[in-house]
Amino acid sequence: MNRTIEDLLRECAPQVLGAVVRRYGHFDTAEDAVQEALLAAAQQWPAEGIPRTPRAWLITVASRRLADQLRSDQARRRREDRMAVQIVPETAAAADQSNQDFDDTLVLLFLCCHPTLSPASQIGLTLRAVGGLTTTQIARAFLVPESTMAQRISRAKQSVRQSGATFTMPPPPERLARLGVVLRVLYLIFNEGYTASSGPDLMRAELSGEAVRLTRMLHRILPTDGEVSGLLALMLLTDARRAARADDGRLIPLDQQDRSRWDRDLIDEGTVLIDKAMSAGSPGPYQIQAAIAALHDDAAEASRTDWPQILVLYRVLEELDDSPMVILNRAVAQAMVEGPEAGLATLDELDADSRLRRNHRLAAVRAHLLELAGSRDSAIENYRAAAKLTTSIPERDYLVGRANRLTTAD
Repeated sequence: MNRTIEDLLRECAPQVLGAVVRRYGHFDTAEDAVQEALLAAAQQWPAEGIPRTPRAWLITVASRRLADQLRSDQARRRREDRMAVQIVPETAAAADQSNQDFDDTLVLLFLCCHPTLSPASQIGLTLRAVGGLTTTQIARAFLVPESTMAQRISRAKQSVRQSGATFTMPPPPERLARLGVVLRVLYLIFNEGYTASSGPDLMRAELSGEAVRLTRMLHRILPTDGEVSGLLALMLLTDARRAARADDGRLIPLDQQDRSRWDRDLIDEGTVLIDKAMSAGSPGPYQIQAAIAALHDDAAEASRTDWPQILVLYRVLEELDDSPMVILNRAVAQAMVEGPEAGLATLDELDADSRLRRNHRLAAVRAHLLELAGSRDSAIENYRAAAKLTTSIPERDYLVGRANRLTTAD
């Protein structure tokens, strides 16, 4: 399919779904109808040309598909008769070009992150309904069979319907609570794309790129929210290093990357965002993480990294989020400022944390700090232990390589 058409359909998908759901309800059947409209466009537009009002064309086709679906259900005959006369003419849909489109997309984000759904279901439904990815693409990204992902998304839609949720923004108290879930889902999608948790690829650019796109959209809708700005800045400042992270599929750690390959435009944009957000009030976790990323990006060489300031920020972050991954990162900063033994002492505090029991990162960080401390045999042991735990082939190869290099060192 033509790349311009593909990009246009992905951009239109959440707007069209939001318009159809807002008018008729029935999130699950509306989503199916929109997918059929997108498929029809993918088949017809390359030959017939892009309509003058693509979004209106999609709304009209999706509305007709929805009416057809309702007609086929005898138990809903009375309702489908009402729906059949409510088909939106293309002229009327074309006239509906107000800011409600952005509201629809925001509502979709909040609806897909309904608290009754599991994190996996929230991610899958967000990518399908708001991101415009197909079930096949989502299944491939998360290395599960397409049938498994289809069932997961179907159950998520059923759960939303059974919850009685309507296509409206939650009331302010619930909205504030739900926003955290929305940001968390976008953060998880980005992380999975930036460093794939399993499989042969280090990165999945389609996932990290989609997370950035959706977060930009959320930021346009909520430009004054500090944590929305912080999350977008964090993504931009992190994604700026993507081109330097791998060499022919081989993982390149941060301190060894060719920094001339970092995207300075993304770094500048992210820095402006985080500076403005943090000057507006008390920073939240995403803002602090973005500030840490900015300090890394600001260093022309790894040796010039402002580790003391990074350590201060990690200690502030730990007061807001004492998750083991935050403590793990703080241990690295502590090792760079106070020496590897100080970092290793912090890692000892994490040994009893069940959340890291099967996570390779604890052993990997310990191996790195033991190597810095000159404990070669223990470092080799921990590199190998980490390699056995990871399901990412590039990360496994990197860890095995580090162990082998130490083994053969004089």
